[in-house]
Amino acid sequence: MDGMIQKLVVYGLLGLTYLGLALGYLPGLRMNRATIALVGAAFLIALGVLRLDEAWQAIDATTIVFLLSMMVVNANLAAAGFFRWALSRLLSLTRSPFGLITMLTFGSGILSAIFLNDTLAIIFTPLTLTLTKTLGLNPIPFLLAVAGATNIGSVATLSGNPQNILIGSFSGIGYLDFLHAMAPIALVGLVIQIGLLWLLYPAVRSTQPCIHSLPPDSHIFLPLFIKSLAITGGLLLAFISGLPLAESALVAASLLLITRRIKPQRILKQVDWNLLVMFSGLFILTKATQTLNLLEPIVRNFHFPRGLLEVTVILSNVISNVPAVLLLHPLIPQEDTQSWLLLSAGSTLAGNLTLFGSVANLIVAEAAARLGYPLTFWEHLRFGVPLTAATLVLVYLCI
Repeated sequence: MDGMIQKLVVYGLLGLTYLGLALGYLPGLRMNRATIALVGAAFLIALGVLRLDEAWQAIDATTIVFLLSMMVVNANLAAAGFFRWALSRLLSLTRSPFGLITMLTFGSGILSAIFLNDTLAIIFTPLTLTLTKTLGLNPIPFLLAVAGATNIGSVATLSGNPQNILIGSFSGIGYLDFLHAMAPIALVGLVIQIGLLWLLYPAVRSTQPCIHSLPPDSHIFLPLFIKSLAITGGLLLAFISGLPLAESALVAASLLLITRRIKPQRILKQVDWNLLVMFSGLFILTKATQTLNLLEPIVRNFHFPRGLLEVTVILSNVISNVPAVLLLHPLIPQEDTQSWLLLSAGSTLAGNLTLFGSVANLIVAEAAARLGYPLTFWEHLRFGVPLTAATLVLVYLCI
């Protein structure tokens, strides 16, 4: 009887933890996803599901190092003014609503393929609101363009988003091999997004230039700008040449931290420590789920490749894409490249389905709301459902 009660407590704890991860909070408590994952992992250790050393070994050091290093690289580029400069250069090419929606889509998408998509969402949202306000345009379709494109574009590379970083660590797929398979899907997906926004928002169809002037160029911190671009270029060359991803990113981040010009607190403040803590907790939760054999029902009803894509999309919207990848990756043999690509595409593109489907969506929505432009759940849904359906069909046909 005591064993049965303990099992019920453990299963209840896991269920409550994953519910909190899906919602992003627990009612009545001031907890976010990071603290929910960490507390859930701690209680599972206390209940004897895992020993402390087993929990520590469950944390994938390669993923944590890669993610932390890319955050340091992104923080330096942001401090140098690179992202603002890049957006300014893109938008200086056109002033028409359709031209702007096109530039925002491809600019956000391509930059998200190189850098973490959440970083682009954080930086591009206030810039997009400033731009649309200056030009007298409805900001909603342009915000949707940023949210959708950061998700779609990030599917192209192993460094584009946190779940791809995980998949790169687990699968051993080369950077160029992954890019070769996924870049066409990302590019066609961006074109689909532009067409959908053209259909849903007649105002963006205009090719006539807006009469207002564009905002002035952002300030660039030239020494850091040159240094960051040079080291980031070297990092991309290391990725392309097949050098280990995490080790290459760590060296690049370390070189950027050697400086006489910028305080380290300014860079380290931009690191998303919450995300790193959440990842560590999720690794432990996943190990506990495996130990309890809770994935057996999924395995029994699992049929590759369609079943993998369906389960990935459902789980990504129920518990979010990173937890979904961590739960499903033990089911995929390391040499099964097709399944790893389906897991990546499904978990990333499913993020466009609802406003709560990805962190990038929430970043855009919350930043816009703070500045007085609410992006509602239903406004996103009428855009997200057809976009997700079309891009997932594309994935299934191509992969």
